[in-house]
Amino acid sequence: MDQPARALKLAKAAFPYLLAAACLVWLFHDVQLERLLRDVAGIRWGWVALAIVFDILSYLCQGWRWELLLRPMGRISTLRATQAIYAGLFVNEILPMRVGEVVRAFLVSRWMSVEFSVIVPSMVVERLFDVVWLAASIGLTAMFVPLPQNLLEAGDILGLTVLLGTGGFVFVILRKRPEQSTRTAPRWKPLRLLASFLGTLESGLRAIGRTRAVYLSLAVSVLLLLGQTLAFWLIMWAYGLQVSFWVGAVVLLIVRLGTAIPNAPANLGTYQFFTVVGLALFGVEKTQATGFSLVVFFLLTAPLWVIGLFAIGRTGMTLRALRGEVGRLGYSYRRRMSQ
Repeated sequence: MDQPARALKLAKAAFPYLLAAACLVWLFHDVQLERLLRDVAGIRWGWVALAIVFDILSYLCQGWRWELLLRPMGRISTLRATQAIYAGLFVNEILPMRVGEVVRAFLVSRWMSVEFSVIVPSMVVERLFDVVWLAASIGLTAMFVPLPQNLLEAGDILGLTVLLGTGGFVFVILRKRPEQSTRTAPRWKPLRLLASFLGTLESGLRAIGRTRAVYLSLAVSVLLLLGQTLAFWLIMWAYGLQVSFWVGAVVLLIVRLGTAIPNAPANLGTYQFFTVVGLALFGVEKTQATGFSLVVFFLLTAPLWVIGLFAIGRTGMTLRALRGEVGRLGYSYRRRMSQ
């Protein structure tokens, strides 16, 4: 590898951590430490326990949704799908760039005895449903709480994304596939591999879209979002921020949008930054907002660490082995593209 390529690779690897560091420096600037510690000492743990219950239930709903979307490819239990999700979330907590998404897909493909690429369409539909309800949430919340112009503009962009994504999904489901004999495979191998992947993706989306389970999975997505919003809002009450449910929903929406781009492990730094930015819109003083951002991050992440570590232990594989499998998948893909 030549020097410029090595420098570019190093810059890409360092960027998430530099971004996290910059966010944390801003976060603690001008914070009154004594007041922050006093607010933390006043946490009401009953509300915290209820928040953790709703957070765990939200991930069970995600497992249920994924199990429904995976039915055309084979059978897997909701608990198994949830186990893979928790394992992937745990990996995301310790590695940057959302590597855990690959881990959970690998685990499910292994348990279902199917190719890794066969699992990808279900995850694409998951993301589409997330965007659908995220856009709907912005519209619904705007009816109860005045939203900042930037968030309304983000809602417009999400709405356009929903229209394009839904239109593409419906087109794939309804369009008539050309006969195999009429297809001409590209001569250049990378294009041939891309065409093969797109063909697998199209087949998977078509199979998912033509099942009744897809409508139930869309409805379950509401429960997933509701559970995560309730968990976030209940931590607000536990911390002494007695705001309405809709204010909690707005702040969580800002956090979700702000951390959508892959960054440092566990979204450290950016999660706190966007939490404080969201609370500032409703007049919450920075020290109190900073304390809450740290508390909600820890209280909703600690159970994820515990359950995620248990989920990985139950796979029969070590974290090092899972990381090696992800590396082999990447190497195999790069090798196929270069040949």
